[in-house]
Amino acid sequence: MHHFEYRGGVLHAEDVSLETIAADVGTPFYCYSEATIRRHIRVFQAAFKGCDTLIAYSVKANPNISVIKVLASEGAGADVVSGGELKRARAAGIPASKIVFSGVGKTREEMAFALSEGIHQFNVESEPELDALNEVAVSKGAKAPIAFRVNPDVKAGGHEKISTGKKEDKFGVAWDRARDLYARARALPGIEVKGVDVHIGSQIAELAPFEAAFNRVADLVAALRADGCTIERVDLGGGLGISYGETGVEPPHPDEYAGLIKRIAAPLGVQLIFEPGRMIVGNAGVLVSRVIYDKEGSARRFLIIDAAMNDLIRPALYDAHHTVIPVDEAEADASKVAYDVVGPVCESSDRFGRDRALPALAPGKLIALLTAGAYGASQASQYNTRPLIPEVLVNGARYAVIRRRPTFEEMTALEEKPDWL
Repeated sequence: MHHFEYRGGVLHAEDVSLETIAADVGTPFYCYSEATIRRHIRVFQAAFKGCDTLIAYSVKANPNISVIKVLASEGAGADVVSGGELKRARAAGIPASKIVFSGVGKTREEMAFALSEGIHQFNVESEPELDALNEVAVSKGAKAPIAFRVNPDVKAGGHEKISTGKKEDKFGVAWDRARDLYARARALPGIEVKGVDVHIGSQIAELAPFEAAFNRVADLVAALRADGCTIERVDLGGGLGISYGETGVEPPHPDEYAGLIKRIAAPLGVQLIFEPGRMIVGNAGVLVSRVIYDKEGSARRFLIIDAAMNDLIRPALYDAHHTVIPVDEAEADASKVAYDVVGPVCESSDRFGRDRALPALAPGKLIALLTAGAYGASQASQYNTRPLIPEVLVNGARYAVIRRRPTFEEMTALEEKPDWL
């Protein structure tokens, strides 16, 4: 569910017309619905009511501090994968005791910072990382709380580039090495073993891969406890998919997901940690763009818009689908033509969709790309010297720019000329 709908003939975010925002901030821009963000985190929380849980929002999905502050006010923690994301979570008001630090390439500097902050858990992904973390912790007179991210060799995810749980992926430690690594970790003076972590992918649209992976984790917990490990937490990652408007793709409801997990985890008596990102913010955002040209090619018809792959790279990177609709409802009801929706960046992959049935749209008309709240602004770049676009947060009849468009001078401020030029 989301709070974007036509009212009075114009697409609104909650009670604010997207035309009003476009006139104020220019296009393209991202628009987020605070009501949708709050609803989604509450639905997830309600699904696990009565369980000992830490819902650690995956900051990489949408790292805007205002978005994180909304989730912090709902009691969420954070899953971070860099020192910068950790600083964002703390700046947004998330207690360090609710933060887990994931990722395969944590530096010693990041480890030291996270230890000084007192985070809840490090999700360790390799033996060299374990050794580095132990050395850093010992140097600070601390003990690092850890879970190993174990790789269950389960294929999952909407695209091979977002599947993370197969044995050939870079993430996690090999399943058949897990017990030996836990035994080694228990003997290290700077390490405190707390749990087991698993994450098998993103945009997963069925429960079977989760069931396969989580059953393996339950078996591992039993084996580790038999080895003498105190396992009090299980981090089951994120990955629950959402609908992007593709025909026939309807991922499970959080209640179904929770039912599966409760059945498997109930006998373990552990704290459950989750790292949802996309399912919290994905449908809470749209990308609004203005038509530049309607171009008739020799074989195809192109709708050229002022948003580009540097603003939303998911279609180019993952062949991802985003529903495209006009902001004007009358146009939405008009007869349709087949467009390739493309941006102005000089790359053939700068395409948001092929053969999209849309009304004939004249230059200046507004369109919205739906389900753009996750992995949109967070993966944006300034390719072709195109500025990062504004992000706008709507709350009822109010809205605020939560990231403004930089000037050319700000974009180039970090560049310096050598003396010989």
